Amino acid sequence: MNFDLSSALAAIRPGMPLVVTDADGVVLRFTGGLERHLRARGFYLDLTGYRLLGAVKRQDDHTPLLDVEVLALVEEFRRELDDLEAVDGACETLRALAEVANIVVLSNVNESQAVARRRNMEALGLYFPLIANDAGQGHAGGKGAVIRALAARARARTFFIDDLPVNLADVAHAAPDVLLLHLVESPALKELLGSGFHAHCHAENWEEAGAFILGHLE
Repeated sequence: MNFDLSSALAAIRPGMPLVVTDADGVVLRFTGGLERHLRARGFYLDLTGYRLLGAVKRQDDHTPLLDVEVLALVEEFRRELDDLEAVDGACETLRALAEVANIVVLSNVNESQAVARRRNMEALGLYFPLIANDAGQGHAGGKGAVIRALAARARARTFFIDDLPVNLADVAHAAPDVLLLHLVESPALKELLGSGFHAHCHAENWEEAGAFILGHLE
């Protein structure tokens, strides 16, 4: 399987609208899966902000783990991660949008993790091109340059959906004509982020995101 930009570009039908979406926290319930992973190892997630570092604590004494320990746990979690649940409405909305637009999933995973991510998506009936947007491909996790290349190939109205303001800002800078949608897997996480950053649509759910996209295609 190929998870690079070139493979995704080849799958895009020029002249047809393009929807690019993040995976974790947008299409897939990443945080819910991580919480189960941590509980099984004697830890829990205590989110007071939208960041994992400092938020993973021990169940016995409630002390936070060191950053290096948190990163190791997340890396272990993502290694063979293929059983995350879909965010409500994600699968139905994406399949409906695929009738009128190209769909590409852009995820900051490496090539090895992308194999499991693909299995997870296909188990949910999502057979869209997947780009592993890790530093090994020279993207350093940024999404702006990738979206710009995808939009240039589509030569049509392009939308980008992500949960992280930094990714939306990167795309806004690199591809200012792309319409940006902010979408988070749960209301609680969305509240932690707030809405004090640029997005053309701060969607409460996938139904709202789909309606925004279709409204701009009419």
